[in-house]
Parts: sequence; C-alpha cells; structure tokens
Amino acid sequence: MTDCCHIKTGGSLFLDRDGVLNKIGEGEFVTSPDQLEMIDGAAEAVALCNRFFKYVFVVTNQQCVGEGLLSSETLDSIHIKIMNAVEAAGGHIDHIYACTDVKEDYSLDRKPNIGMALRARRDFPGVKLRNSVMVGDSYIDMLFGRRSKMQTVLIGSKSNVAELNPHIVHFRYPTLLEFAKSLSNE
Repeated sequence: MTDCCHIKTGGSLFLDRDGVLNKIGEGEFVTSPDQLEMIDGAAEAVALCNRFFKYVFVVTNQQCVGEGLLSSETLDSIHIKIMNAVEAAGGHIDHIYACTDVKEDYSLDRKPNIGMALRARRDFPGVKLRNSVMVGDSYIDMLFGRRSKMQTVLIGSKSNVAELNPHIVHFRYPTLLEFAKSLSNE
C-alpha cells in the first residue's frame, strides 16, 4: 500500500455499495428490498463519517438492471431502504449514483471509469475529487478511486487486491465501521 500519512477528511466520501454497506455473495445481486441485508455497523459508520466529510456518496455498478433482473424502480426502492437505515442511525447519504449498464457495453459511468465521480462533481459543485476518499471492497473500486485522483480505502479481506496492486490501495480496514472509527484518531 502507498505510504500516506493520513486520510483526507473535510472533502467528499465515495462508498461502494455491495460488500461495503450491504452483504452480498460472490456473483450475486440484490434484486429486491427484502433481500437487502445491511452489514453490521455500516449505517452507524456512515453516520460517523458524516462528521468528517462534507458529502457522502454511494457509487455502485448495478448491471442487474441492464440485464433485466430488476427494474429501475426496484433499484430505487433498495436505495431508499439503505438511505432509511443510515438515517435511522443518525446519518445521511447525499446521493446514490448507480450505473445500470452491462459490463459488455462501454460506459463512462461504469466503474472503474470515472463517470459517477464526474457526475457528483457536476451535481455538487463543492466536490473536489483530489480531496476525496473512495472506500470499496474490490480492485475496480480502488482503480475508480485512483483514476479519480482520490485516496483509496480497501474494505474486507480481499488481500490479493492490496498485495497484487499495492500502488492503488492507500489504506485497508476490515469493515466500514473500523474505517469510520479510525477517523476520530487521525
């Protein structure tokens, strides 16, 4: 991992959804609000992060819509459930950006491309990508963060991402909650 002295706070926080906020199996999709299961402590972690970041965004690839496995309306219902869970914990998400294109189609919005970061910057003029942090659980999330000039935080146990690509991972934490708690110690 890159040797960085501390996590940049005060700017924007970008979060991946599946594997960071909610549980998901390998190769699976959440296709209904009933299937959504938040990771223990994730909603509370967002509430903690709100104290350190001006904006909190979710950026998520959801090709299941493009594949016809669920509708855009159902995806919106899933995201409302996430936002409600975060609000119940005392926090908020400023916006959820979802790319519903399938990976076979070239899309500027589909991570690791940076379209969703550019949309956030356009929609929220105070966003400065160089002062932002991307938190995710995959190589694609880390590459999205690096391409967007953000600091990157790898969540979870996918050690091969950090070991095989140490130049794209600045920090590593087992959970979003552990990351959020570390901000108080910066």
